[in-house]
Amino acid sequence: MSQADTVSLRQLARGALKGLGDAGKINRGLLTLALTKPERHNSVGRVLEKWARKRPHSVALAFEDRSYSWLQFNAWANRVADTLAAQGVAPGDTVGLLMDNRAETLAAVAGVLKLGAIAGMLNHKQSGEVLQHSVGLIKPRAIIVGHECLEALEGSKAAITRAHKPVWLWWGEADAEGHEPKPPRGWQDIAPLLRKASAANRPETAQVKAGQPCFYIFTSGTTGLPKASIMSHARWLKAGAGMGLASLRLEREDVLYCCLPLYHNNALTVSWGSTMAAGCALALGRRFSASGFWDEVRHYRATAFCYIGEVLRYLLNQPRSPADRAHNVRVIVGNGLRPELWDEFKQRFGIEVINEFYGASESNVGFINGFNVDRTAGFCPMSFAVVEYDREAEAPVRDAQGRLQRVARGDTGLLISEVTKSAPFDGYTDPKAGQKKLLHNAFKEGDCWFDTGDLVRDQGYKHIAFVDRTGDTFRWKGENVATTEVEGAFTAVPGVEQAVVYGVQIPGADGRAGMAAISLAPGAAFDPAQAGAVLCERLPRYAVPVLIRIREAHETTGTFKYRKVELKDTAWRVDDEPLYVLPAGESAYQPLTAEQRAALEAGELRL
Repeated sequence: MSQADTVSLRQLARGALKGLGDAGKINRGLLTLALTKPERHNSVGRVLEKWARKRPHSVALAFEDRSYSWLQFNAWANRVADTLAAQGVAPGDTVGLLMDNRAETLAAVAGVLKLGAIAGMLNHKQSGEVLQHSVGLIKPRAIIVGHECLEALEGSKAAITRAHKPVWLWWGEADAEGHEPKPPRGWQDIAPLLRKASAANRPETAQVKAGQPCFYIFTSGTTGLPKASIMSHARWLKAGAGMGLASLRLEREDVLYCCLPLYHNNALTVSWGSTMAAGCALALGRRFSASGFWDEVRHYRATAFCYIGEVLRYLLNQPRSPADRAHNVRVIVGNGLRPELWDEFKQRFGIEVINEFYGASESNVGFINGFNVDRTAGFCPMSFAVVEYDREAEAPVRDAQGRLQRVARGDTGLLISEVTKSAPFDGYTDPKAGQKKLLHNAFKEGDCWFDTGDLVRDQGYKHIAFVDRTGDTFRWKGENVATTEVEGAFTAVPGVEQAVVYGVQIPGADGRAGMAAISLAPGAAFDPAQAGAVLCERLPRYAVPVLIRIREAHETTGTFKYRKVELKDTAWRVDDEPLYVLPAGESAYQPLTAEQRAALEAGELRL
């Protein structure tokens, strides 16, 4: 059994001793966790107002060459709230946000929440029918669109308007000369409205209860089109306190850098929530750049940053530099770091603490590496279990009495978490989708547990390590990909009769790359260029399969499900069927050559 399999008492004791000097921050975090009750009047907006009173002139947000104090950012959020109220947005309404990372995006989010409304964090990588579906889930009273995201709306704005009749607000961004692009015809420009709006705190903010929704975060879930998971103020506040104080132990002088998209919880909850809990600054990056990452970290004098595993792998793949350790970062937080890269990253870049965590947008459980143990997703004090899972049946194993079975320490199984009053399942906007994620009578009559859909290793002492996704979802490029959505896109590829989509492991890559096993209609030929063009048009780039395997027929189970386990295990290591690859930056598939196959095995082919 390897070091990555289990956690020892010695490791926990060492981490606990190191934490003694941070007892004040840890206690503040634990106190916030204990006092955050759904029925109490507490919210993101109230925390923002607190820091505007206590630290009015300290930096709350930095973006490129601009910075905003807590007082300035709170006033900005108030003007957004006042503007939205004038447009008819009321507490409990939803405001869709379709914007790239920039300071205005976070101000828009804060303004929506101060009004007691809900921010629907639309994924600007979606477009067409998928984006239309996402908007339909949240039924927004208004939609704020950044000029940089207009392309995503192409072809779907008219349909969204007919179905939901939202107020369309345009938020431009000045260029280097200070000129702002003009809004399209029929849009309301938010800039002049903000200039006339009040900067005073809104009365609605004080009435918001912690149990109310604050965000809709879109997740692919396990099947079908995206689902909108509900994030409450209580969960956001608890996550910020647990991460920022009890685990990261941020000081008020710290600066946490985040270049992950704000429509993801790693940015919106983990990063922003941690800095809001600690009262320190968030440095927001427009997007991730492997070559420019450390320059931005140094520009902001960041002492912490948030990652996904793929980000760290890209940084390790950069040429070594004498400046690799020329930064002030002491702690990083994120998820998806492969155990074999853990020590290499710490040593090369001089990082003291890697605070890997486990969590999901819709989940009621979270793990935090508060004891600073290497190669673990951390510790959770809440009620959870790791149970036996049948990959062929895609379901947890039940015994003769219908009960689930826990795996032994060091073994892998399905992670489930108990649904209780103190750990509720907020679910999705679609209640039926939420019910499908619940397991009843798991260990005793009447109990209820949330199925995370994740396979993890039980490391002992309430620690886990993430292993893989189950079912019909895989993670690639930091995004969850629903295989049924991709399989649906193949219906538009001429000649394809059946398509089975699954994720496969690629050496040197995080997550699983998309692969499709297809069969063709009688007499049909596969056109690799046409297939690439169709799939790139209908799917976000991260969801387009990078590998296609052509088969004569597909095997099915006794219940007529496709056998994906064997396909995943075989991946591209087949010699008797045509294989095609879609290299990075290309839009047409090409036959997988012997050289490319060798590059895949060596982890050197860019996908």
